[in-house]
Amino acid sequence: MAIFAFVCADKPDHLHVRMETRPAHLDHLNALNDKGILKMAGPFLDNEGKPNGSLVIVETDTIEEARALADADPYAKAGLFASVEVKPFNWVFNKPGA
Repeated sequence: MAIFAFVCADKPDHLHVRMETRPAHLDHLNALNDKGILKMAGPFLDNEGKPNGSLVIVETDTIEEARALADADPYAKAGLFASVEVKPFNWVFNKPGA
């Protein structure tokens, strides 16, 4: 198993898409959490404290599996993101069980 980070940037002026899609996004993350795939997640914030992107950390066998999870996110399907980077991640500090 490997750890991957999704670094997602929202499109400008798409906060309404984020808020409308949030319940489905949370359901998606809860399902990943229940399967032990999700390690952590949360939004990036702009200078006014409003969400403008997402960081999601997952554990999967391959980067292709991680990309499929990122593509399946309701935020991605709704067209919220201007970009999504899926990157291998080395969790060094405060990793549970390390």
